[in-house]
Amino acid sequence: MKKKANIQFDSPDRLNVIVEGSKVIGDMITESNLRIDGEVQGNVSSASKVVIGKNGSIFGNLTCGDADIEGDVIGVIKVDSLTVLRATAKIDGEITTSKLQVEEGAQFSGNCRMSNFKASPTVGSSNLKEDLVY
Repeated sequence: MKKKANIQFDSPDRLNVIVEGSKVIGDMITESNLRIDGEVQGNVSSASKVVIGKNGSIFGNLTCGDADIEGDVIGVIKVDSLTVLRATAKIDGEITTSKLQVEEGAQFSGNCRMSNFKASPTVGSSNLKEDLVY
């Protein structure tokens, strides 16, 4: 068997879907896009984009490349790039992301940390004060 070397994990044909009315109990790990319109009780991890629909919910931690949230999340959210909280989103927990977009009406209770910078190799060195802008 030949192995495909050029797999595009974010392509539309590689989409995992948890449909409305479905309930998953346990952790989910995927490399491709994921859409949740049902309920997940556990941690969700994706190297690509995760979309949580209006009726979707996660009771656990979410770790992914990008997140578009319309439903409910109770837990810690860690997103590498963009997190979008739509007007119907209800978040209870912590968010760590590079970029955050919040629509009017979204509900968020918790802490948010923006981590859009790379750790500098000079951190901890004596030259750090010279690099600061006052």
